[in-house]
Amino acid sequence: MILANGIVHPAEAQAAILAELPRKLCETLAAGAPDPEAVIHVLDAMGRRILNGDFDTWITVPELRAQLAQAGRSLERDVLQRKLETELGGMPDRPSNGLSPAVRRMPLGVLLHIAAGNMDALPAWSVIEGLLAGNINLLKLPQADSGLTIAFFRELISMEPKLRDFIYVFDTPSTDLEGMQMLADCADGIAVWGGDAAVSALRRMAKPGCRLIEWGHKLGFCYLSGDPPEEVLRDLAVHIISTRQLLCSSCQVIYLDTDSTAKITAFARRFLPVLEKAADRFPVRELRAKAELTLRRYTAELEQAMGTATSQCFLPGRGCSITVCADNALELSPMYGSVLVKALPQDQIIPVLREKKGYLQTAGLWCPDELREKLTERLLRSGVCRVLPPGRMSEAFPGEAHDGSYALAQYSRITNIL
Repeated sequence: MILANGIVHPAEAQAAILAELPRKLCETLAAGAPDPEAVIHVLDAMGRRILNGDFDTWITVPELRAQLAQAGRSLERDVLQRKLETELGGMPDRPSNGLSPAVRRMPLGVLLHIAAGNMDALPAWSVIEGLLAGNINLLKLPQADSGLTIAFFRELISMEPKLRDFIYVFDTPSTDLEGMQMLADCADGIAVWGGDAAVSALRRMAKPGCRLIEWGHKLGFCYLSGDPPEEVLRDLAVHIISTRQLLCSSCQVIYLDTDSTAKITAFARRFLPVLEKAADRFPVRELRAKAELTLRRYTAELEQAMGTATSQCFLPGRGCSITVCADNALELSPMYGSVLVKALPQDQIIPVLREKKGYLQTAGLWCPDELREKLTERLLRSGVCRVLPPGRMSEAFPGEAHDGSYALAQYSRITNIL
């Protein structure tokens, strides 16, 4: 389906809609940006509807309920106003004094959002940020979208019809290169939520001067120095299992501040039953994921039995597993409760993490209080953008940045007038 001009169209209407799109965009740009107060007002109302359960019919898995609740809280008026002040407060309008030109923030114009499918509420949130900055938004849905995104924006537009010309949603497949190119040709900026392949493809499509904003796939990890208490391990286990390790902020690798293989193996054996209890609470229901987990588990056990495994030790558990690794490289885990454990002495943090400097985002840190400032500084200097408690690695909070920068500033431009 396609959402254009506030109306849901069948996918077959794409060619006609795209043919008319450049003209429609120019007409909307000539009419001016949406009123920020109107945008905040309707988003606040939508947030209340989400929290009241109006969208609960779209909940297909328990994890989506938490995502929707988080989205609802993110749309509260106070949160949105604080976001505007935080992200655009450093870009104030300033009138001319007759000698120096006036300074005026403007939206980029037309934003194309290439959404990822690892979080159901993410496509809608990307467009919301574009709206807050005053842009027209073209959203290319991920293949796995459940229909929630179009339902959300159809309701939003019904509540505030003035936004209908600022929101377009397409279910164009990535293989439709002609359709993707037509969308890219309309854009002043392209926000890409995806991996290296998606970013490379959009770089080839983007016209010179089109701003490419990369919210690419990142790697999260946990760093433990000392002997963490049981509640810290329980929180970390719930985080790993409940996020399925699908988010950029999810924990893929647990690093221990040691160079001892015996210590990381002992930790893995201590942590496995904790991880199993979390897996019992949040079982994997997706058939494809369960099949892949089973295949990887049998492969790892076979390699270990044959003596061909590259890991130090593979520990299978109920709905989860832990692999004790001989190396210290930051990498993507098999996900769905399959976590990697590695040794990383604190004096090796920066050289090891710098090998993945373009992929760093969130670190979960637990350590004695006297080490916190030192280790936090070391993690930040390695390129990490967020340092949070292990169980809160994927938690969103008002005023946070995306991968080290503010989205609303990225979706804006500064003009001078004399």
